[in-house]
Amino acid sequence: MPGMRAVSACADGGQHRVRKQKTDRQDAQLLLQLLMEDRFPRIWLPDAENRDLRQLLWHRHRLVQMRTRIMNQLHVVALNEGVRRKQALWRPAGRRELESLVLAPWANRRRQDLLDLLDQLTPMIQELSRALEEEVESRPVARRLMTHPGVGVLTALAFELVIGTPERFHCGKQIASYVGLVPTEESSGDRRRLGHISKQGNSLVRFLLVEAAQVTVRSQPQWRSKFFHLAMRRGRKIAKVTMARKLAVHLYWMWRQGWDYEQWKKFGSHVGEPGNRQGAQ
Repeated sequence: MPGMRAVSACADGGQHRVRKQKTDRQDAQLLLQLLMEDRFPRIWLPDAENRDLRQLLWHRHRLVQMRTRIMNQLHVVALNEGVRRKQALWRPAGRRELESLVLAPWANRRRQDLLDLLDQLTPMIQELSRALEEEVESRPVARRLMTHPGVGVLTALAFELVIGTPERFHCGKQIASYVGLVPTEESSGDRRRLGHISKQGNSLVRFLLVEAAQVTVRSQPQWRSKFFHLAMRRGRKIAKVTMARKLAVHLYWMWRQGWDYEQWKKFGSHVGEPGNRQGAQ
């Protein structure tokens, strides 16, 4: 399978026999046997192109974070002078009002430096965004995932790059665990205790899934109803994570089945199971 490589995993390979003492000779014989019988454990590793595209995603993400911090500081400068414009501050009229404020010398220097940085970052982010859009145009999987409400270029491409191939996962629960959207468990005996989410895996994909899920909640009545129901019972933070996990599972099954969002709504993820041969109607 493309992207799958044979990697030494003696802990897994050792399950094929019981041993009390580990020696290099015995390990070498076991590895040779597993390779000859085509039973050597395999894991997926991203290729060089995949890793480089991840750098593009991370670079844009960090620049956007920098721009957000700069914009927040400029909001503070305006608020100190009694100007509260929110998003309107970044429109031409708001920008002119911000630049026309009469400030003390060092406050004026702060404003000018922040505006200069903002003007430098914005075209850089736009250039990276165009590069991402061009990359997605050549990727049928990402374009198919983008048919899901709330999923844009960043989320679709990041999901494809990090997951790699859906065949290495057997169910949606494994996907949720892989991206760190399942709770940790600290159980003992008959007592079961679940903690915060594990936050395992790629943090950027997890962040994008949470953000995309919130867009889906705002645009889809069924998602919105589910979100507010959970928020009333468990709190908004848990509700956000739950919706992000639901989105990750949806994207996984759309990818694995080769469906777009309209086909997903017609069939669902349980098509073919007993009592549900045609999927959700």
